[in-house]
Amino acid sequence: MKKKMVLKVQMKCQKCRTKALQTVSESDGVNSVAIQGEDKDKVVVVGEGVDAVLLVNRLRKKVGPTQIISLEDLK
Repeated sequence: MKKKMVLKVQMKCQKCRTKALQTVSESDGVNSVAIQGEDKDKVVVVGEGVDAVLLVNRLRKKVGPTQIISLEDLK
């Protein structure tokens, strides 16, 4: 089943955004990744079998403070 996650990541520059996108896209099961929000601080991830906790931990380690905004199943 596909899941859609919205993660808030503290990103201050374009280099941080690029690193966040690269980190998320390397994870298993990710189908699409996008940056949204006025401040471009939200990462939207869609995929099958993606572990949200593992993804948040990777982003915290490589980019900065990260929190889960929403997590929902797609039909």
